[in-house]
Amino acid sequence: MQVLTEAQHEPGYCAFYEECGRNPSLGGTLIPPIVPCLNYSRARPVTGEHYKRLLEVCRSKNNTYACCSIDQLSSLEKSLTLSKAVLVRCPSCVENFAHLHCMTTCSPSQSQRVKVTKVMNVTINGMEKEAVVGYQAFLSTTFADAAFQSCKNVRIPATGGFAIATMCGRYGAKLCTPQRWYDFQGDSSNGLAPLDIDFKLIKEGVTVGLPEGVIPYNGNALKCNETTPSGGQVCSCQDCQESCPSIPPPPPPEGPFTLFGIDGYLVISIIFFCILICAFLLCLTASSCQNFIKRMHKERRKTKGKGKDQKSNDVPQRVIDPSEVTCADRNSLRAQAFLSLQFQHWGTLMATYPLTVLLVSAVVVAVFSAGLKSIELTTDPVELWSAPDSRARKEKDFHDLHFDPFFRTNQLILTAPGRKGHFYDSFSPYYFDTLTSHVFQNIDSVTLTQGLFFFHLFSSSPLSFKDITDLGLSCMADYGAPVFPFLAVGGYENDDYTNAQAFILTFSLNNYARNNSKFKVAMQWEEEFLKIVQDYQKNPANNFTFAYMAERSLEDEINRTTAEDIPIFMISYAVIFVYIAVALGEYSSWKRILVDSKFLVGLGGILVVACSVLASMGFYSWIGLPSSLVILQVVPFLVLAVGADNIFIFVLEYQRDVRRPEEKREEQIGRVLGNVAPSMLLCSLSESVCFFLGALSTMPAVKSFALYAALAVLMDFVLQMTAFVALLSLDARRQDNNRCELLCCVTVSTQRPNKPSEGFLLPFMRKYYAPVLLHRYTRIIVMLVFIFMLCGSLFLMFHVTVGLDQELAMPKGSYMLDYFQYLNKYFEVGVPVYFVTKKGFNFTSLKGMNAVCSSAGCDQFSLTQKIHYLARSYLGIPANSWVDDFIDWLNPGSKCCRLYTNGPNIGKFCPANEVLFKCGRKCMARPSDGVLRPTVEQFNRYLPDFLGNRPDLQCPKGCVSGLGAYDTAVKQDATSRFMAYHTPLTNSQEFTAALLMARELAHNITMAIKSRLTYVYYEQYLTIVPEGLFNISLCLLPTFVVCCLLLGLDLRSGLLNLITIIMIVVDTVGVMTLWDIDYNAVSLINLVTAVGISVEFVSHMTRSFALSTKLTHVERAMEATAKMGSAVFAGVAMTNLPGILVLALAKAQLIQIFFFRLNLVITLLGMAHGLIFLPVLLSYFGIYFVYTFLCRRGYQQN
Repeated sequence: MQVLTEAQHEPGYCAFYEECGRNPSLGGTLIPPIVPCLNYSRARPVTGEHYKRLLEVCRSKNNTYACCSIDQLSSLEKSLTLSKAVLVRCPSCVENFAHLHCMTTCSPSQSQRVKVTKVMNVTINGMEKEAVVGYQAFLSTTFADAAFQSCKNVRIPATGGFAIATMCGRYGAKLCTPQRWYDFQGDSSNGLAPLDIDFKLIKEGVTVGLPEGVIPYNGNALKCNETTPSGGQVCSCQDCQESCPSIPPPPPPEGPFTLFGIDGYLVISIIFFCILICAFLLCLTASSCQNFIKRMHKERRKTKGKGKDQKSNDVPQRVIDPSEVTCADRNSLRAQAFLSLQFQHWGTLMATYPLTVLLVSAVVVAVFSAGLKSIELTTDPVELWSAPDSRARKEKDFHDLHFDPFFRTNQLILTAPGRKGHFYDSFSPYYFDTLTSHVFQNIDSVTLTQGLFFFHLFSSSPLSFKDITDLGLSCMADYGAPVFPFLAVGGYENDDYTNAQAFILTFSLNNYARNNSKFKVAMQWEEEFLKIVQDYQKNPANNFTFAYMAERSLEDEINRTTAEDIPIFMISYAVIFVYIAVALGEYSSWKRILVDSKFLVGLGGILVVACSVLASMGFYSWIGLPSSLVILQVVPFLVLAVGADNIFIFVLEYQRDVRRPEEKREEQIGRVLGNVAPSMLLCSLSESVCFFLGALSTMPAVKSFALYAALAVLMDFVLQMTAFVALLSLDARRQDNNRCELLCCVTVSTQRPNKPSEGFLLPFMRKYYAPVLLHRYTRIIVMLVFIFMLCGSLFLMFHVTVGLDQELAMPKGSYMLDYFQYLNKYFEVGVPVYFVTKKGFNFTSLKGMNAVCSSAGCDQFSLTQKIHYLARSYLGIPANSWVDDFIDWLNPGSKCCRLYTNGPNIGKFCPANEVLFKCGRKCMARPSDGVLRPTVEQFNRYLPDFLGNRPDLQCPKGCVSGLGAYDTAVKQDATSRFMAYHTPLTNSQEFTAALLMARELAHNITMAIKSRLTYVYYEQYLTIVPEGLFNISLCLLPTFVVCCLLLGLDLRSGLLNLITIIMIVVDTVGVMTLWDIDYNAVSLINLVTAVGISVEFVSHMTRSFALSTKLTHVERAMEATAKMGSAVFAGVAMTNLPGILVLALAKAQLIQIFFFRLNLVITLLGMAHGLIFLPVLLSYFGIYFVYTFLCRRGYQQN
């Protein structure tokens, strides 16, 4: 090899001419590296065929002299073909690119533009010649920069990336500069350049360092928004920012709601607090004034005895005349008398024939439970959380119907922490041999659609046609097209892939419907994949730290942790059972402890709850309504809370009652049941109707939960009125006979005392708790504190986070948590999104193509252009377009679409890897205006060839089933999809915002719908707030209506009942904000449950107060608090709390947050409002005289 240092540079002279064969210094290249011969001579005149070829290749109409032969023009055309194939979308860019290389190869003043630096001796036809293998080319920075600017934004539709990234070596698109672009073009190791070209970019006016006679080329470089001299259209907006129409900037994001410069919700809450406080103080003042006036006129009023006012002051008590009793008062009394009488008769009947009742109850439960043999558990998250008629679900179903289900993704993300990075000229994939070989050996019959082993972490140019390392590897995907570097590596900045921190391997399997046999095969492959990866991770010899996942992982981990936490739930229920069995006992002496215990009664109560749940699940299984794990976890807990409360109220009332003379034990049980059953009916019916109305929810999980819970609560009440009454009757007989529990043959001599058993709680609440709570100053403090809590929670409620991050669904220690961490840290793009055209769109027409494509000549507001204009956020990679690539594939400037001219397939499609002499005809002629559009006939003829053509480096525009970019994107019914990528999305709020953006895009693109599997999950968060308000309102309605009806149209009691329950729900949401509990479908289920549990805390107290015969509000509130409050505390609060505390030991974060934390909050707030706030509220505003005077005057007999 010779290095030349001196040469002549004169106008009209060539530095080299004609071809000297292959470059002997280059091995395997993408195209033959044909180099010119050193030949310093005058430029040759070009005429005839020579001139015609010059026009075809270089579009040079003014030059009749040139420094290139016809053979050189043919070689130049081949050399430019591959690069032009990815630049062809922008005519001015292609023109500038071709013009640059035509200038260095064919310019008549070539010697003034180039300087030969390297030659080699070669033998051509027996003659020894000097072949040019390296030269310098001198360009002005004005021309170089302008040419670069015209090309830097040209897109590759299949990847959504920039074409310049394939032509800038290791730097990619973002770090590419004019000098780096030209350096790569002149690097012979890229597989395209036949020799080394050292491009020198010289600023205008600078002559220092220039060889004598050299004049840097400063020709006219077209701008991307200019038409070409040959008639080419301006480049489109996607490829040229200067071509974009004026689009108004997006409206700024809505700021937080403010009033007077501060948080608006805080202002509203403060105003609401002030209004409530003022209203309360006004009521106190009015009450004091009224009492003062009464004292002033006490001599004028008729009195009968003395009572106490709301502040426990002695006041005259007005005599009630029968004529003053209203119709509503009589109806209220009649309703209570009728219910009590009917339940008394019913209870006596059940207690008289206990064994028969138990047998019939067992048969009914068995019949219902038999349906469990056909129970279906829904574990598919789509079926659980997405309504069948929701927009996202319809879009997914439409996509799956036309394009098959989304791929099943299996990924590995590898890192090498604690080790320095290195640049390698070559590398060995030894580290992956063990892992990847095992993975591929277990593919079996599953179609592995993408084995994306992107070894770009070790490559200097991830989007290049040929690696610039010593290995000379292609950096294209296996199917020949440019790959997605953001799916291959992660943890880099500014497209600096060489500094990536993570290497990503993705295996995408074909997906199938769950009832398809191939679905099971795919699941088996993924199971084996996880075993291999986990074994490899445990191997101490592996060199990487990595995270992994399979498509089935999320569902597997949820099912696994649910199974692991079943013992926790069992322990929780066991703790509740032990408490009930111990707390129900009435212990008068140590000798009678085995007689007075209520172990079997407690066990019976638990079995009643279990049977009601089984009956509910069996019934819905009979009618084909599937169940879910949420139902299995929540419904028993809910029914246990309701059932235990009713059990305690019934049993404690029985223990506190004394049998009347001549009264049978069965009659006593019936009378006690008549006293408490209306209250039990009030709560159970309110909750059951509440849940049945909750079934109007559109969310499948909420709907099925509400249906199962409603029937379970109803069945629990029915079984308590039958089986439990019978069981209590049998236990009473045993206790009357002084027989020990469990050892029925053993009796004790100590007799049962003939006095009511009040236990410990009732005396304590009567003597200490109620008087302190209802002291005149304590009541005021309680009202102020709870009003403050309500207003504070109202403020916090507006700041609750909506969503459910998928990390929370995983148990602590799950490998999926590591995967999510790696995913958020290293992935540079988010999930893909598809814009789908519906049936009936005509792609074959000129109007149809222009309405979709985004290259030169397309409509400014085509589908892909609109996506480009409107995707200002949450869309990282714009939509790819098979229409654009199809048009580029047809372009005669590339080798993609040719026809056989020899052999048996004459006239048929010829792939790009066939030799030239077989395929001498292009599919389409070059259009005169540069805008190529096929006719309807050509479109239909060549589209199948485009979709079935395996891409290679000669033509990266093709597509093949399973490997190409558009293998399933085009359907014969004109349904088509266009894929884009979101920006990285890390939480529910970002996913929801991205969904809103995609819907806005789809709305602006009237012929498209958008589809993505993740949208099915996150769509719920667009509507879950109004959905929750609707469901909770429906649940609150029956609590008011049923309370009013069963208390005889007592509107005031119903309203106070409703207000207290609303306060519990609002305060619960407020605490959710403080305790980092997000609002989502699981929370909504718990809030619906909260309404049901709140009924237990509230309604019993309200009814007890309304039925009290004490003279004043305070006395009645004290009686209700002591008598019913003690039963509610023992039955609801103390039943729930031990079981809830056990759930803190669960492994699943979902259970810890939404079952432990949230249920603990619900129970504590329900207890606080039911046992502290409600008695005080009733002492101020409860109903006053109806039952007190009617009962005292004997109107109950009428």
